[in-house]
Amino acid sequence: MNYPYLTTAFAGVGGTIKDNPEDFIVEEIPAYAPCGHGEHLYLRVEKKGMSTFAMMQRIATALGIREQEIGYAGLKDAQAISRQTISLPPVDKRKIAKLDIENITILDSNYHTNKLRLGHLHGNRFHIAIHEVVEDAEQRALDILNILEHTGVPNFFGSQRYGVLGSNHLVGKAIVGGEFSEAAQLIIGNPEKISNQRWQQAATAYCNGNIDEALATLPGRFRDERRLLHALLKGKDHRQAVLTLPRKLLRLYLSAYQSHLFDRQVQMRLDSIDILWPGDIAYIHNKGACFRVEDSEAEQPRADRLEISPSGMLPGHKVMYANGQTGIIEQALLEKEKLNDKSFNQLPGLKLSGERRPLRVPLKQTNCRQQHNTLHLSFALPTGSFATTVLNEVIKSTTASDKG
Repeated sequence: MNYPYLTTAFAGVGGTIKDNPEDFIVEEIPAYAPCGHGEHLYLRVEKKGMSTFAMMQRIATALGIREQEIGYAGLKDAQAISRQTISLPPVDKRKIAKLDIENITILDSNYHTNKLRLGHLHGNRFHIAIHEVVEDAEQRALDILNILEHTGVPNFFGSQRYGVLGSNHLVGKAIVGGEFSEAAQLIIGNPEKISNQRWQQAATAYCNGNIDEALATLPGRFRDERRLLHALLKGKDHRQAVLTLPRKLLRLYLSAYQSHLFDRQVQMRLDSIDILWPGDIAYIHNKGACFRVEDSEAEQPRADRLEISPSGMLPGHKVMYANGQTGIIEQALLEKEKLNDKSFNQLPGLKLSGERRPLRVPLKQTNCRQQHNTLHLSFALPTGSFATTVLNEVIKSTTASDKG
């Protein structure tokens, strides 16, 4: 999915990122600091070149605790240096001092009264190096950042939501629509989009109806795809086989479909993303709450200050729908996709209630400086928003990597 630019009138800086983890540093902005007492030990951790789950697994193994006992506020990209907080069950701090795990550094530790939960953070601060930029990159970036600071950053989920083949949302759509044969085909993969030779051979075999060959060829690390193929070989139908996959993965597919529908709403409102319409559901940024806009002119000054923003729907059986022109857009989108209030509420253990999400978010703490042909860029975004959109606006090319 190609995303339009809000700052189309401003030329980008070009260049590339992600040459190494040091090119992309992300720091969590905690929602609160540990109070110094309690049974949960909070660790401020720096990880390099690994996912959040891999980091937690290694710490759990080193301390002899269960990975499920570790709390975290958000997931961070593997190809980066990330500084984030996790919480541990009762652990002697002397054990922490003895930890020696490659590419993991414990920056600080303190006790608190509750386990850290997903979403317990205000946002993330990013420090990014963009290489091979144009000669006047700093001024170009400053102009673009100025627009984004005043207008807000389009709150696209971005392509990182849709998986390596860009098809996670299509899997979710197929599951919601009861098209489980199509879902299975998409999960195994489209051979035309696969570069890994063995995976491509396996996907081709599956397309040709040879499940045995597909299973024999598919690399061992594709555990979920192999699980699906095993289920089919045991005589299960496509619905049964798809539903044998981990609930966490299936929810990811459904969530990706929700995200795709939301991103389409952002695109449709991009030219007026900072303007409230009558009937909008406004999102209050410092509270995370929503309200229905009755008098858009009266509320617009708050939108101009980026205190509130128009929102879009992530469809589900409890979501609040807008009225007026926004409501017409939302209902037209649902009708086009043949969705209703019960569409994300049909499968046991996979019910998504839906929610409102702001169409734009504030951009804060911006800074940039150019050293020769490298641009060093810093900014902060609220939790749940991704750096990808800011990078795409600044770079104006397809080389901006998916980070959040």
